[in-house]
Amino acid sequence: MKRIIFVLTAMLLLVLGCEGDYTIYDMHPPEIIEVEVPVEVPVEVPVEVIVEIPVEVPGDGGDVWIDSFEQPYTMDGIDIIWLIDRSGSMNVFTNDVILGIESMMNALPPSGWRLGIGTTSRYQTTQVSDFPLVPGDTVQDAWDTFNGLNTSGYEAGFDALIGYMDHNSYNPTWLRPDAGLLVVFVSDEEEQSSYYTQSVQQFINWYGSQRDSVFLASIVNVPGSESVCANPPHAINVGDGYIEATNYFGGIVVDICDEDWAPGVQAATAQVEPHEEWELTYTPIEDTLIVFVDFMEFTDWTYNASTNSVEFDVIPAEGSLVEIGYVIDYNTGDDDDSAGN
Repeated sequence: MKRIIFVLTAMLLLVLGCEGDYTIYDMHPPEIIEVEVPVEVPVEVPVEVIVEIPVEVPGDGGDVWIDSFEQPYTMDGIDIIWLIDRSGSMNVFTNDVILGIESMMNALPPSGWRLGIGTTSRYQTTQVSDFPLVPGDTVQDAWDTFNGLNTSGYEAGFDALIGYMDHNSYNPTWLRPDAGLLVVFVSDEEEQSSYYTQSVQQFINWYGSQRDSVFLASIVNVPGSESVCANPPHAINVGDGYIEATNYFGGIVVDICDEDWAPGVQAATAQVEPHEEWELTYTPIEDTLIVFVDFMEFTDWTYNASTNSVEFDVIPAEGSLVEIGYVIDYNTGDDDDSAGN
């Protein structure tokens, strides 16, 4: 038995059969996806062979983009944790925080959720003992919980979450291991953890092991070139660590200076539901669209041009990796320079 390992992006180009010199972009670059194909051969010991597939496609050229996501697992409810930077510079965002929480409460289903609120201080999250917001609670209840939080200059969201979940004696009474988990970080500074975790990757490894279905969202300063702040943030205040972790889990990043957090918050809430459709990052050349589920071509879908979405006639199974490849149609106005950013 030997294994032939294919590079998926090269396979994608061959399957697309498109003309041109292509640049391949993935929504989670850099990622090489290996597919193992068993092939019977007359040998007595296993041999591993790497097969490189060269792609030379003449023509006008184009860019291939791959949107991908993991289908959420079936969940018995959703536990939500908002961890909010309570340093002095965050006072200007107080109303935005409460409106964001209210938007999430309104977007959640009528039952099955619990929403806890804490700070980005590790010490405080190990001590907090407030029962979470639940269906039927109001925005005033959110205000009351928020106002009960102590102010703090600590801006270490990763350590705060680990403290909240692993080192707090009260929170295990309401956190449910069989529920999904959605965490929302809110801060106007970079992530500064160093106690429980010393790197973004270490946090990612820990967080990914907490539940079958975990989701992230971050409301933070984004890079100056993308920021809508009146005075773009200095590079040291950009939430790079939060953004990196959120992007790893396919989550939602909201510019903290955005006048309305509601669309981003509602999109974060929608993450927890099985995806019956997926809005594409760019407008595709329609006849180049191809969908893979767990590395196998999947055909039970249709493209809706009005919403620029792939709609699934058969919902991909929970836990499956869904990849949607296509050539970007720049004639619709998609900016070539933005691909891959």
